[in-house]
Amino acid sequence: MKELVELIAKSLVDNPDGVVVKETEDEDSVTLELTVAPEDMGKVIGKGGRIAKAIRTVVKAAASKGDKKVVVDIR
Repeated sequence: MKELVELIAKSLVDNPDGVVVKETEDEDSVTLELTVAPEDMGKVIGKGGRIAKAIRTVVKAAASKGDKKVVVDIR
């Protein structure tokens, strides 16, 4: 999942080197913390949060085969 979020984020931003994804795993969930450069934040969130919602939807669909809940946190 980490690689998927990283790939999507790097394709959206102007500064792909500023994309960092940190993965934290609990017993029943996985949290992916996406950090981008401040000037690229709008590109990742999108108008009204549409792109952020789309990223979360894609990750949720990809994680549906597993037994853990995946949460994407954008910072």
